[in-house]
Amino acid sequence: MKKFAGLLKYLYPYKWHVVVNVISNILAAIFSLFSLAMLIPFLQLLFGTVPLVEVKPEFALSAKGVSQYLNYYLSNLIVNHDKATALLFVIVLVLVASFLKNFFTYLSLYYLAPIRTGVLRDMRNLLYRKVVDLPLGYYSEEKKGDIISKMTNDVNEIEISIIRSLEMFFRDPIIIIIHLAGLIYISPQLTLFVLLILPLTGGVIGRVGKNLRKTSFKGQTKMGIILTMIEETIGGLRVIKAFNAERKVISRFENMNNLYTLLMKKMWRRRDLASPLSEFLGTIVVILVLWYGGKLIFSGKGNLGPEALIAYIGIFYMIINPAKSFSSAYYNVLKGMASADRIDSILTAENPIKVKAGAIKITNFNHQIEYRNVSFKYHDDWVLRNINLTINKGMTIALVGQSGSGKSTLVDLLPRFWDVTEGEILIDGINIKDYDLYHLRNLMGNVNQDPILFNDTFYNNIAFGVDNASMDEVINAARIANAHDFIMASPNGYHTNIGDRGSKLSGGQRQRVSIARAILKNPPIMILDEATSALDTESERLVQDAIENLMKHRTSLVIAHRLSTIRNADLICVLHEGEIVERGKHEELLALNGYYARLHNMQLL
Repeated sequence: MKKFAGLLKYLYPYKWHVVVNVISNILAAIFSLFSLAMLIPFLQLLFGTVPLVEVKPEFALSAKGVSQYLNYYLSNLIVNHDKATALLFVIVLVLVASFLKNFFTYLSLYYLAPIRTGVLRDMRNLLYRKVVDLPLGYYSEEKKGDIISKMTNDVNEIEISIIRSLEMFFRDPIIIIIHLAGLIYISPQLTLFVLLILPLTGGVIGRVGKNLRKTSFKGQTKMGIILTMIEETIGGLRVIKAFNAERKVISRFENMNNLYTLLMKKMWRRRDLASPLSEFLGTIVVILVLWYGGKLIFSGKGNLGPEALIAYIGIFYMIINPAKSFSSAYYNVLKGMASADRIDSILTAENPIKVKAGAIKITNFNHQIEYRNVSFKYHDDWVLRNINLTINKGMTIALVGQSGSGKSTLVDLLPRFWDVTEGEILIDGINIKDYDLYHLRNLMGNVNQDPILFNDTFYNNIAFGVDNASMDEVINAARIANAHDFIMASPNGYHTNIGDRGSKLSGGQRQRVSIARAILKNPPIMILDEATSALDTESERLVQDAIENLMKHRTSLVIAHRLSTIRNADLICVLHEGEIVERGKHEELLALNGYYARLHNMQLL
């Protein structure tokens, strides 16, 4: 239960709610015990097993003192009135005790509600912050559907299995302990017998639930795979239909779904065994208590009378239900801990991109960017080797080469989406690892080959990342990016929703909105990753004009697929198998008749 103890840290912000809840549960248990304990003195006097108490005892705040005082008071009622009046008095006391018990039970639940909802809110917030904080490399190893499953299904499973069991964990042990104390007071011998039996029944329940957590973990993992398959199917529906692969994907999905169903069936059968098993075992214990208690009465041992045995059974029944619900909670927690394990895999994931204490808050780019002996590998294979490159302020650097030559990785190292394996990258003579990450990335703007837009309005997409941007600033950025006209032609202008990932727009329009976003940010350094490679000729011309407007008076790193777009670059670097094999201006590289010339001739053909 070490992992369960780890979950208790989420309760700390609600510690005073927990305190009130526990105190209320204690008071509810005390009044519950009192209402049942009242039966003993009344039954004793009613059956005549003890003499009437005629001398008033001194009141003492103890079980024995309260019992003697009640005996005296009831004796007075019987002597001065009759047994019916004494019975009415006992009934009134039981009603008052029952009211107080239920009042404090509700009070405990009243203060439990903000704990339940607050813990889940905090857990979701923590998960979302972690997902945003983790580097891009983490998501190249993980399946998107599985991460979504952890943030939704697994959090919901913790709510159902663990958070809803908090009531039982806060309430039932208190009820059991207080009522057990009452049982010990009534008959230590009989209670010792009960305590010898209960571990045996608990062992049976524990054995049944042994593999529940493992089965649940497998089930939740399969659900993550199912969500991944759904996400991939929706995203790749065009390809699935084009290749007549409907039967194939349906068969694959149904096989995985059947496997998930078998695991869940096994888990639910084992979990649902908890309630009937604990009830049957509880009945066995009650029968054994009756047998042993009757034996003590018949033999005259243990100072146990018939009326005390009746009250003992009544109090013992008050323990059976909490013990039964506690065993159900135990099963629920075992099931929920599998989800806690999966969530923990995100929360404990280490972010290798570290920010140093006292990091420099860079606000301006003044001189140059330098890649000094930079090498990088993702796992075992080197992607970049011994890169040396100096980029002066205001220069436009173009990176060209075959797919997989390391172009995107080279520019991704600058905003520290990844950290270099060897060497260093410097801005104005200082290693970028010494800069504050937020301020470092604030110097840069990105325009990618696949524009990343959000299911929101034009205005909010362009103003993304810029606080309190005015409408005039957004419009000006859209004009520079050649996006203003088609935005104004939409039904609600800048307040038109563009759909999921900009699905209502053409490729060129999406790219121009992306460029407008970068223009509004107005960074001194621009990174453009094949921003025109997927566009038709007309869209490419409009986007290229927008890019040229964007690059004015900025330092730019441009990954180019079409060499015609970077003819005027200050420096063109040709990458091949992770190394810069050629560098120079367009005409100089053509004259070399090397890699660049071959790429140029292939595009001409």
